[in-house]
Amino acid sequence: MGSPAARQLRQLKPLYQHAVNHFVAVLAAPLAVAAAVGAARAGPGELLVRLQALRAAHVLLAACVPAAAAALYLLLRPRAVYLVDYACFRTRPNCRVPFATFLEHAKLVTFVEGASIDERSVRFMTRLLERSGLGEETCLPPAHHYIPPYRNMEASRAEVELVIFSAIDDLLAKTGLSPGAIDILVVNCSLFAPVPSFTDMIIRRYGMREDIRNVHLSGMGCSAGLISVGLARNLLQVAPRGAHALVVSTETITPNYYVGKERAMLLPNCLFRMGGAAALLSTSRARARFRLARVVRTLTGAGDSAYRCVFQEEDGEGHRGINLSKDLMAIAGDALKANITAIGPLVLPASEQLLFALSFIARRVLSDRRVKPYLPDFRTAFEHFCIHAGGRAVIDELQRSLGLSDQDVEASRMALHRFGNTSSSSVWYELAYIEAKGRMRKGDRVWMIGFGSGFKCNSAAWECIAPARTAEGPWEDSICRYPVDIPEVLKH
Repeated sequence: MGSPAARQLRQLKPLYQHAVNHFVAVLAAPLAVAAAVGAARAGPGELLVRLQALRAAHVLLAACVPAAAAALYLLLRPRAVYLVDYACFRTRPNCRVPFATFLEHAKLVTFVEGASIDERSVRFMTRLLERSGLGEETCLPPAHHYIPPYRNMEASRAEVELVIFSAIDDLLAKTGLSPGAIDILVVNCSLFAPVPSFTDMIIRRYGMREDIRNVHLSGMGCSAGLISVGLARNLLQVAPRGAHALVVSTETITPNYYVGKERAMLLPNCLFRMGGAAALLSTSRARARFRLARVVRTLTGAGDSAYRCVFQEEDGEGHRGINLSKDLMAIAGDALKANITAIGPLVLPASEQLLFALSFIARRVLSDRRVKPYLPDFRTAFEHFCIHAGGRAVIDELQRSLGLSDQDVEASRMALHRFGNTSSSSVWYELAYIEAKGRMRKGDRVWMIGFGSGFKCNSAAWECIAPARTAEGPWEDSICRYPVDIPEVLKH
């Protein structure tokens, strides 16, 4: 409830926000009234005399200078980039891995020659799953359903083709765009980089043009999807107007099943699941559904602890996997602070920026640590939040750090429950959840936040132009069952 003074401050906050955010209008209104009153008192005769006193050169300058400045601004400003549409890979029932199936499979892998997973490792993974926030419908690629799991090149390519070709097929069907009309292709997958590359596989499958600009990003972690969006945006600035860029985000987990017993390397086995997304960007507004407002990247890899907190390596027995440091959440928190410091001035209204500045000055001038730093309310800048579904702890930490409500992080929790950690594509599953729920409105603003190895925190801000008309997509057959209650510890 709070004290009476706190309640009064909360009641006055909307008035303060309106006054500060519309400062120019508030200031201009009395000036305009004063000018109108002065003109009325002067009379038409005196006004005519004043106008005749102006020289023709003054009139010409007054007309041409603003016009030239406006033309120069239009020529030099970056082109607006739009999201035409997007599609997520729809998981299949035959790839589903309920907890019991996953754990039974892990127990059987303990008997496989060369694997060192033991009963103690299985018990550890059981505890992880019970607290993970994942549900019973998450999916692993077909190769992981075998004993031992297939981790060869053929099986890995099969997962790639299943996931990304399905997502691209859905996207092309939704947009009606011919593959030959795509000018730029950007694909990201961190842990699997075959030769020929993912972009070559896509170009061959869809018969794309020989002059298409294509890039395959690898090793960039779970935030690579937003890096790909930023790269596509930059390439669209120098492409012909109206060009189209296809962005594909996925993580191929077939070759990355860890069969050792290092606890720090077992966590990815429990969290990562099959998924992928394809998005079509363009500098043409025609049929666009979102406008890309900002992309802000933060890299903290200059520090040793940040650089090694998500590290692919071999354990003492030669088993390759991803080692997640116990300091991961603290490092992610530092990266988030750096990122919101960069994006805050670009998206927050003036009222929030002023409060933050006053708080900062007070702490410096008073040198009193009891003066708490003001945490900007990002809900004044965004209606929806798509936080990378890296795990329950990641979502909890961001909710606490940003002061978000349970509904603000609902899309992230439900995407983690339904699909697991799908790496760089998770933010697209979350956007699809918001739209499938019918919560998106024209003009709504969306903040996508991704974390990845390096260590990186990347953001993308979008503005909705046209919400989805239906719930078609990855949530089509399950949105009616969500949201669901997710207990702190799941007992079977």
